[in-house]
Formats: sequence, C-alpha cells, structure tokens
Amino acid sequence: MNRWIRLFVFVTLASLITSDALSGLAQESVGPQPSSDIRSNPETVEELVVTPMVAADLNLLNLLVQGGWFMVPLLALSMLVVTMTIERMIGLRRSKVLPPILVRELADLGRAEGGFDPRAAYRICQTFPSAGSKVIQALLTKVGRPQSEVEHSVAEASQREAEKLHNNVRWLNMTAQIAPLIGLLGTVWGMIQAFYDTTQLDPGRNKSEALAEGIYTALVTTLVGLIVAIPAAIAAHYFESKIIRLFHQIDEMSFNLFPQIERFEGKVRFSHQDRD
Repeated sequence: MNRWIRLFVFVTLASLITSDALSGLAQESVGPQPSSDIRSNPETVEELVVTPMVAADLNLLNLLVQGGWFMVPLLALSMLVVTMTIERMIGLRRSKVLPPILVRELADLGRAEGGFDPRAAYRICQTFPSAGSKVIQALLTKVGRPQSEVEHSVAEASQREAEKLHNNVRWLNMTAQIAPLIGLLGTVWGMIQAFYDTTQLDPGRNKSEALAEGIYTALVTTLVGLIVAIPAAIAAHYFESKIIRLFHQIDEMSFNLFPQIERFEGKVRFSHQDRD
C-alpha cells in the first residue's frame, strides 16, 4: 500500500510540473504583447494581434481551462491511470509472480536422486515468495491426501492469488467506465449553460456564433473523458491477459508436480514442524 501511495504522489508532482511547463509554452506561443507605442497605431495592432489570437483559440490548454470544474475529476482519474499502470507493470513482472529460479529449483528437485522431496520443495517456495510459490505451497500441504482434494486446494489457491493481482486492475476498469460518463456530464452541463447564455444576449448580438462557441467548449470534457478512458481500457485488457498467461504457467507447473506426489498418497502428511 505504501509503495503505490508514494508512486501516486510522484506521478501527481510530475503532472503538476509538466502542466506548469506546458502553460509556459502556451503563453510563449501567443507571442509578446504589443508595447504602448504600438497600441497607438490601430493598424499595427491588428497585424500583430489577429494571428496569435487565432492560435490561442485553438490551443488545447486553453480549452482544458475552459472545461471548468469537471476537469478536476478527469485530471484525478488520469493520474490514477498513470499510477496504476506503472504499479501493475512492476507488480506483474514474471520475476514477481513466477520467478524463473523457483521453476528451476523445483525442476532440479524433481530430477534429484531419491525422487521428489515435498519438504525440500516447501522450503524452496518459502525462499522465493510469490504468487506461484503460494500455489505450490497449497499443493504441498495436501501431500498424502486424495488427488481430488489436492486439485481442489490448488484451484482455490490459484484463484485467490489471481484475485489479489486483479485488485489494482479493477481501478483501470472503473476509470475506463466512468471517465466518459463524467465527460458526457460536463458536456451536457456546458450545453445547457451555452443555451442559457444565448437567451441572455443583448439584442443585435450574433446568437449563433455565441452558441457555437459555448457548444465547442462544452465538448472538451467529453474529449478529455475519452482520452483518459481509452488508455485505461487498453491497459486493463493488457494486464488481465498477462495475469491469465502467468496463471496458465503456474497451473501447468502445478499439474506437472502431481505425478511427483502421487506416490505419497495415503502415506505421509505435513506437520507444522515439517513446514518450518
């Protein structure tokens, strides 16, 4: 928990620093303001100001600011997506879920002279703690029991460990679902505000121009909601597929150990002293 809280804080600070830098670039893109001498000449002012104003109107940062308070939860969700993506990239490394050294040690133990030793295998699993080792430990604690009971214990342990790895992926799925809804809510509210403001215009004002400006500004929240949701959905699908692949490998390794422990059925069971 503390690890990914620190990660979230780091991503938040990085986002704030990046936003400040982009804001500075946006201000530079508008260009220098005309001096008081230039303002005295209307024609010169028009030549200098018209083109930068068009560029500023198309600036994404300006549109984000105009998105209003609905941009705040969307920004928080975007930081959550970045944080959870980085955390799952670290947490779902093969070395964390199914260490190759654990697989090699168990394979060497199966080829050892005298046959497979469940107690030595249990100690190896304790040496390399991971989701895979916990599944194998669940298998080894049932050595000596009927095969159906061993398989049931392995299936339960595998499901339990998979659920743990899925926990933070659910945040990505949640973000992919609610970010477009928040964006749509912001757009609906913005359009209501745009139509209301149009009815309050002074006589003689161009209502169609004012309405168009309000609508394209209102659509910004939907755009940002989709920008946040699409990467979140892609990341969630990728991590879910990776978890499935890793647990296929864990289950395959567990089933390969079944023939090694069949000869112990009805003959031996672990005690707490044996496990320690």
